[in-house]
Amino acid sequence: MGKNKLAKFDDMEGYPHVFQYPFATLQEKGFELKGYWHERFFKNDNPIVLELGCGKGEYTVGLGKLFPDKNFIGVDIKGARMWTGAKESLEAGMTNVAFLRTSIELIAHFFAAGEVAEIWLTFPDPQMKKVNKRLTSTRFMKMYREILAGDGIVHLKTDSNFMYTYTSEMAKANRYPVLFSNDDLYHSDLADDILSIKTYYEQQWLDRGLNIKYIKFVCEEREELVEPEVEIEYDPYRSFNRSKRSALASGK
Repeated sequence: MGKNKLAKFDDMEGYPHVFQYPFATLQEKGFELKGYWHERFFKNDNPIVLELGCGKGEYTVGLGKLFPDKNFIGVDIKGARMWTGAKESLEAGMTNVAFLRTSIELIAHFFAAGEVAEIWLTFPDPQMKKVNKRLTSTRFMKMYREILAGDGIVHLKTDSNFMYTYTSEMAKANRYPVLFSNDDLYHSDLADDILSIKTYYEQQWLDRGLNIKYIKFVCEEREELVEPEVEIEYDPYRSFNRSKRSALASGK
């Protein structure tokens, strides 16, 4: 691990709104804020919104600025990335933003049933060859359902046609109410402040002419979930690797 990463980890240890929990500690002690985020941390009853796979935390911070009446938590396993958003939100004195360093598979260890109102998935790896790793697969829907409120919403924003199509078909197969869906978001008639928030990579993809897709649906309770039985064409570029996508965007 590079010195720069270690320095960021050490720096965040002193951030009151950043939680870094090794799995061993989680197994031994559990997480003290589970079920008490409103009462003990945010000290309000505003809805809690998660950004899973938050990267540098651009959406977590951006949404926190746009919606002061909601609480936002960025979740990622790579702490060196989230340091950027953590530092920005700390310096801005934001009290409705937090960051959690953990694997998404462990998310139910940190939140109680019904404690989360919305989940954002911003440009996740499409995992075109591995359904069980896809963040909008039925496997992950079951995880989200453990912590979401009854009318909990899932947002997906992606450059990947494969991911967008798969998610649309998954929602259809499981009769999830779709509140909004568009395969060319920035040329749609959606007038929404959320469009003003763009990640570093998203702006590069837009500059390269890639369409941004967005779908928003209600993750309702289901006795059983089914995977969509459809053939989906793979993306024509190496969308399954973020570093490859950044190379594409820079023209290297």
